[in-house]
Amino acid sequence: MAVSLYDASIPGYVLMLKNLAALLDKAEAHAKASGVDPATYLDKRLAPDMATLTGQIQLASDAAKSGAARLAGVTPPSFPDTETTWAEVKARVANTIAFVESVDRAKVDGDPERTVELPLPGRVLKMTARDFLFQFSLPNFHFHVVTAYALLRAAGVPLGKVDYLAGSRPEALAA
Repeated sequence: MAVSLYDASIPGYVLMLKNLAALLDKAEAHAKASGVDPATYLDKRLAPDMATLTGQIQLASDAAKSGAARLAGVTPPSFPDTETTWAEVKARVANTIAFVESVDRAKVDGDPERTVELPLPGRVLKMTARDFLFQFSLPNFHFHVVTAYALLRAAGVPLGKVDYLAGSRPEALAA
């Protein structure tokens, strides 16, 4: 049975973006309950050479919207990395979800062997759409979402693995 690139990408991007939004909601509630401004989380980073929480959210957004767009052969929306507030990073996630949900199934599933070009500094990486999805796009996207989770967890937000996996689906959390 052939794997649908749409089924292997779009629902997963959307689910994890919604889970990321739920992580941000939980972090915001925790901050308020603790008398902390949630914006203090935005500059957290795991290591000096890693992006901040804001950067991880921007990179997760870019990975999802660009991944979906490249798979569909369309131009992704431009979201300049200008977010500086809690409301702005939350809006970035919501806007990314809206775009990814709008991507046409038929365009993504068109031809899994078509060439996808990924511009990198100094060169262009070329691969099949299938390889792009499984070897680059999904791993890159999940790296940034899990790093955002880790930053919030390290900042004291009471998150667990279930929040990462099913935070946007309370029904999945019920025993």
